[in-house]
Amino acid sequence: MLNQTETETSLSPARWLRGYYLARAGFSVAWVALVLTLGQQFPALGAALLLLYPAWDAAANCADATRHGGLRQNRSQAINVFVSGLTTVLVLVALPISPAAVLGVFGAWAIVAGLLQLATAIRRWSLAGAQWAMVLSGGQSALAGGAFLFQGQQAMPAVASTIAGYAGFGAIYFLISAIVLFLARRAPAAGTATRRH
Repeated sequence: MLNQTETETSLSPARWLRGYYLARAGFSVAWVALVLTLGQQFPALGAALLLLYPAWDAAANCADATRHGGLRQNRSQAINVFVSGLTTVLVLVALPISPAAVLGVFGAWAIVAGLLQLATAIRRWSLAGAQWAMVLSGGQSALAGGAFLFQGQQAMPAVASTIAGYAGFGAIYFLISAIVLFLARRAPAAGTATRRH
């Protein structure tokens, strides 16, 4: 029983991350669906959804950092919370200006947030393992941000569909991360069961 309790305790960070990644994937899927449907029909809702996305990222990073020792011990996520919160404010400022301004804000955010996510994934690899999808996600986010800045130079960039595509890829990476952590949990359990037989 003691060994089982110790194993469950050691797996608690991975267990939290599985739920965290699933929650983030589910939110992104729901957000994309709303942006591409009701958000297109009701501009006010579409604007609110654009504000919600970076705000959710700030809240999610804050919750994750708090679960792993607090913001002081997770500097990359602490910075991400600040950057995502600031982005929410800047999106609010950019919305009345132009779609290009909004996409420019999201582009800058995607670059910074992607690099911070990359740093977080590398740092916590030894804690939970299976962070390669988050590493790829962070790198792709930074590249996508650069593409956003380029597209923002167009007269009327397609903001909703562009950011929805970005969020959709993010959902895939979060889902993959959750699945990988789940399979990594089952592998030791299967090995233990085999040894007992």
